Amino acid sequence: MEQQLRPITDWLPITKQELEKHGWDEVDVVLISGDAYVDHPAFGTAVIGRIIEDEGFRIAIVAQPNWKDDLRDFKKFGKPKYFFGVTAGCMDSMVNHYTANKRLRSTDAYTPGGEAGYRPDYATIVYSNILKELYPDVPILIGGIEASLRRVTHYDYWKDQLMPSILVDSKADLLVYGMGEQPLREMLRLLKKGVPFSSLKTLKQIAFLQPKEEELPKNKQWETVELASHETCLEDKIKYAANFKIVEVESNKWEANRIIQHVDNQTLVINPPYKTMEEKEIDKSFDLPYTRLPHPKYKKRGAIPAYDMIKFSINMHRGCFGGCSFCTISAHQGKFIASRSEKSILKELEEVTKHPEFRGYISDLGGPSANMYKMKGKDEAICNRCSSPSCIHPVICSNLDTSHKPMTELYKKVDQHPKVKKAFIGSGIRYDLLVDDFNKNNEDGNHDEYIEQVVKHHISGRLKVAPEHTSDATLRVMRKPSFSYFHKFKEKYDAISAKHNLNQPLIPYFISSHPGCEEEDMANLAAETKDMGFQLEQVQDFTPTPMTVAEVIYYSGVHPYTLKPIKTVKTKEEKLNQNRFFFWYKRENRDWIKNRLQKANRPDLAEKLLSSENHKQASKKEVPEWLAKRRKR
Repeated sequence: MEQQLRPITDWLPITKQELEKHGWDEVDVVLISGDAYVDHPAFGTAVIGRIIEDEGFRIAIVAQPNWKDDLRDFKKFGKPKYFFGVTAGCMDSMVNHYTANKRLRSTDAYTPGGEAGYRPDYATIVYSNILKELYPDVPILIGGIEASLRRVTHYDYWKDQLMPSILVDSKADLLVYGMGEQPLREMLRLLKKGVPFSSLKTLKQIAFLQPKEEELPKNKQWETVELASHETCLEDKIKYAANFKIVEVESNKWEANRIIQHVDNQTLVINPPYKTMEEKEIDKSFDLPYTRLPHPKYKKRGAIPAYDMIKFSINMHRGCFGGCSFCTISAHQGKFIASRSEKSILKELEEVTKHPEFRGYISDLGGPSANMYKMKGKDEAICNRCSSPSCIHPVICSNLDTSHKPMTELYKKVDQHPKVKKAFIGSGIRYDLLVDDFNKNNEDGNHDEYIEQVVKHHISGRLKVAPEHTSDATLRVMRKPSFSYFHKFKEKYDAISAKHNLNQPLIPYFISSHPGCEEEDMANLAAETKDMGFQLEQVQDFTPTPMTVAEVIYYSGVHPYTLKPIKTVKTKEEKLNQNRFFFWYKRENRDWIKNRLQKANRPDLAEKLLSSENHKQASKKEVPEWLAKRRKR
């Protein structure tokens, strides 16, 4: 195995012994992470660690420290010269730990063997507080998705209460939000020049607390926008909702304002974000000397599920301009797409093919949404003035270049690699970008060419898409297009599949209990998808995660942009009831559905949903063998 052949110094040090093998007796930065250390560009801890190394600093990683014993993990490297970095990992620790119904999960995909229990709830806060107790004079920088999306007053679903900025409870000195490469590199360069950590408060894309009476750091280029205070939000849900609109609008600008919010006797200061990374910048991040392997220390503890899922995949871009109400991608990665160069992607492809376990199959060529690579504004001056949270809702922006040509050409080049048997698209595809009635920018037929390329060469049994719902009213709240466009996409997809004599089912994803969705909407969803021949398996119950439109609606009862009421189910029973409609085909749900719809005076819907005659399900002959086996289980 390659892990055994590589010297341990190819990884960043995670033990004192490894530190000595690097020839270091002390470190400049210690990075504490809630994830196991996987040295791969899909794992934030590795990216941040490699950037710190690239800037000439000595970096050590403490992965999944024990926070319940004598805290030896936090002490093993001693005091770093500059600061401690803290991240909960690739996921918010509460989303990682609990289901939508607040049940504790039994596994953790970012831990060897998939074992749960290796990180605390609210990991960023727990780690930071321990460090402040042990090393009160060492600065703490927090980042990652948990810190990023909890940077202002936010609703916490698991505590069912409003929480202040995570800076308050963590006692950290600075917070980097979003994708942190740009502010981190600038910060490290200033520290190297001798600038004190306490003087970094005019950097972009950071947040910090300062005494209320203190003057804001001076920057002539920034205007300042003030949010309703944390205490005001506790008393007034509408003002909390109104805050969110300001935060989202400013997060999506290229030339944003600084945001402040008072909390107790302090002022939270959030500096404007950097402009989206250019191609050279994002390439530099992906081209760092990753081993692309988990640290050898974990070998006896078992595989790391999140790594196994992506070890043969390639991330082509970051960001998402969809702006879906329930999704945190644009809030963390940004609305504008940062695309890697073809050269960088093909270089990574070469590295993937050298992996000792590679058997010729790339599991995913994609990104947050598979088909947004290289998409950006035709006239960047228009983007510069734009503050819309989505480029494709309620309609596709006329300034958005949605050509799928660069992706199609890149897919073909990947296919030509002598060691690649097949490259799959595992990320979800935004099907609405490929429907001519919705996206009219298809003069040269590049959208159809893309679908044909995907259908013929890049599907592993079935293709994932996410219409999310069938109710137009719910879809408007979700910032998703009408379900009628899914019908049109399916027609096109089925026609291309038939043309090439391929049977690769579409697998649509749906969400129950989303704000704006009522029980009858779920019954309609079940009936309409049944009529289309779907027996749904890929379903999800809505979870209100921090810094999303849907979370704000769930807590406040109003839409943050209109401040008008939107009905949302909240009790465990209501949520489970909505979810049960997905599984109309289960015998134990039939009587319940029938009684429920009769009480709602919708016997017609019950008949449509429960009648065997109305189901156009594919025959056994048409269902791929592997899918038929899965259904039998």
